[in-house]
Amino acid sequence: MSVLELRGVRKRFGDNDVLRGIDLTVDQHQVVAVIGASGSGKSTLMRVINLIERVDVGQVILTGEDITDPRVDADAVRARIGVVFQQFNLFPHLTALDNVTLAARKVHRWPGDEARRRGTALLEQFGLGDKLDAYPDRLSGGQQQRVAIVRAILTDPELLLLDEITSALDPQLVGEVLDVVRDLKASGATIVMATHEMAFARSVADSVVFMHQGRIHEQGTAEELFGSPRLPETQEFLARVTHR
Repeated sequence: MSVLELRGVRKRFGDNDVLRGIDLTVDQHQVVAVIGASGSGKSTLMRVINLIERVDVGQVILTGEDITDPRVDADAVRARIGVVFQQFNLFPHLTALDNVTLAARKVHRWPGDEARRRGTALLEQFGLGDKLDAYPDRLSGGQQQRVAIVRAILTDPELLLLDEITSALDPQLVGEVLDVVRDLKASGATIVMATHEMAFARSVADSVVFMHQGRIHEQGTAEELFGSPRLPETQEFLARVTHR
C-alpha cells in the first residue's frame, strides 16, 4: 500500500527551479533515504511533503488523499505526519516529557494522563527514562534529538520525515540517534529521511533516492545504488562522500 506519492512535483523560488518534476512512491513500512549534495533539493522536498511549502505544479498524495488540493486543511495534514529537523526545536521552558506530549494534548486532544503515559513509555524505551523532568539545556544534543523523535512518533503518524537529523550533532552522538531510527524501522514505521550518513543509508534504507539539481537522478535499492550506480553523477557523488 502506498503511503506517499509525488506526481510531477515542481517548486520554484524566484528564478530558481528547486524541484524539477519529482515522481516518488513510498510504500507502507518502507524506509526511503534521500541523498545528494547541498542544494540538490532534499530539504525543499521535505517541506513540500509537509505543506510548509506549496507546490507550483504536481500532486502530493498521502494515503490516497491529494494534500496539494487548496481546499485541504494543511494543519490537519501536518497532524498526520511526524517531522524531525536537524535543529531540535524543543521549547526551552518545557521539560522533556512536556515537549513530547504538547502536540498530543493540544492538537490531537489526547487526555493529559494518556499523553503522559505514552510519552513516558517512549522516553524510557529510547533511554531517556531518567530525563522526563529535564529541561533541554540539561540534555546533550543526542538526547535532545531523541526527545524530538519521540515527540514526532508519539501519535503514531502515517509518515515520518527525518531531515538531516544528525547534522547538528557531534560525531560521537550520531550513533545513538541512528540507533533510534533503526528501532523505528524495526517497528514498521514509514520513513522518508534526507541524510548525509551514507553507511547508515546503505544498511537501513529499503530504497535510496539520489537527488541532483532538483531531480531524482537515480533510484534503487541500497545495494543497487551504492554497489553499482549507473549514472556518472551518482558515481561521482558517492566517490566524493564515501572516501573522505
